[in-house]
Amino acid sequence: MDGKPAVVSKKAEEMVNGVATQVVCSAFSDHILVVVTQYGKMGTLVSVSPNAMSGDLGTPSLTTKVLLGKDEPLIHVFAKNLVTFVSQESKNKPVLLSMALKDKSVDSIKALRDVIRSCQVW
Repeated sequence: MDGKPAVVSKKAEEMVNGVATQVVCSAFSDHILVVVTQYGKMGTLVSVSPNAMSGDLGTPSLTTKVLLGKDEPLIHVFAKNLVTFVSQESKNKPVLLSMALKDKSVDSIKALRDVIRSCQVW
């Protein structure tokens, strides 16, 4: 063994709009896992996958699928807004996003993206 861990993870804990928030990012060989919680639990699990594109016309669009939890339209919007950059920066790896959010405001989502970026493992 070369001493390198099989899974690389980073975590952060910050106040986001007055709400204690924990973020954990883990890089697996084929996926990135991002856990964002303001409740201390996993919450809804969403798969965010880039679509295969014919030709090189730019960045691929993303498909979201709720794997565990309530499947609501806003969940898909939050997922794409939170982790699109993760997929793009990791050479279009699929992302598994687990989120349990109290504050779902636009300002909170923007702040959460910054916290996720601070845990970059991709």
